[in-house]
Amino acid sequence: MIDVSIVIPAYNRLWCLPRAVKSCLNTQCRTEIIVVDDGSTDGTWDWLESQPDLIKVKQFNQGQTYAVNKGTLLARGKYIRFLDSDDFLEAGIIDQQFTAAEQSGAELVYSRVDNYVERTKEKIQRPDLGEVADFMELQLSKRYGSHFLGMLFRTDWVAKVPRRPDYAMREDRMFLLEYLLLEPRIAYVPGCAGYWVNHDDQMQGNYNGLKAQVTNWQHLNIFKVILGRLSEQGKLTQARKNAAIEVLWVLAHWIAKDYPKEALGVVAWIKELNPSFVVPDKGLMGLLFKTLGFKQAQRILRLRRSLLLR
Repeated sequence: MIDVSIVIPAYNRLWCLPRAVKSCLNTQCRTEIIVVDDGSTDGTWDWLESQPDLIKVKQFNQGQTYAVNKGTLLARGKYIRFLDSDDFLEAGIIDQQFTAAEQSGAELVYSRVDNYVERTKEKIQRPDLGEVADFMELQLSKRYGSHFLGMLFRTDWVAKVPRRPDYAMREDRMFLLEYLLLEPRIAYVPGCAGYWVNHDDQMQGNYNGLKAQVTNWQHLNIFKVILGRLSEQGKLTQARKNAAIEVLWVLAHWIAKDYPKEALGVVAWIKELNPSFVVPDKGLMGLLFKTLGFKQAQRILRLRRSLLLR
């Protein structure tokens, strides 16, 4: 019997994968570490073959989502957690969250996740979340809501929510929101669960051009799906609508850079969600949107960007 399975997808991250694996060792509960090599070419597989206590799988390069799903299918633990190969866990957190899950009967246990700057080795503490009254509302917002590496899930519940390749650039967000739609019992463990590592080869940091717009579209579609399902269930409260608007307003700005008509559609949706919506921007930017409206303000901003690029 396995208590906790840890699934680590890896692609050309031999420089940090050993650290991620090491952070999962020395537990009191019974754990298994599953590493899925997504077609690496940097010696990752050779290193994995030298590690006797890992479950390792190799596949042709298909992307992180497929690697995570493959690892999940192999998981034998009662609980499961996901860890990117460039991140790492705090010592003792696996046991602490496992104990909390067992004692409370929770299907989701969360703690805070701190930042780690690879270049300087600096650890940056994030705020403790404490007990959250509406975890779905928090995750719909742009406020800090921890990170999936700081969460423990029930494996049999995760089986109901496979990771979605059609949301590949935001699939962790889609997974968490779809998991929350199942209304799991939730437990909180104080302290730091692990570290989200900031480095030059970060996937999110390299989104630009077409990738950036695809990411924006996926993010927008997540809200359409999740808010639609909450509405069908009669659980789309005004607080949850307002939380989503925090992100949708920012998304509208990003989309407007290349697709102004579609951005206007997002703004119209925001006003449907909250007819009393007030532009949150401060200073000159806020004044611009409040006096001219979104369409005219974006025209001025596009003109300004084009002049700066000359």
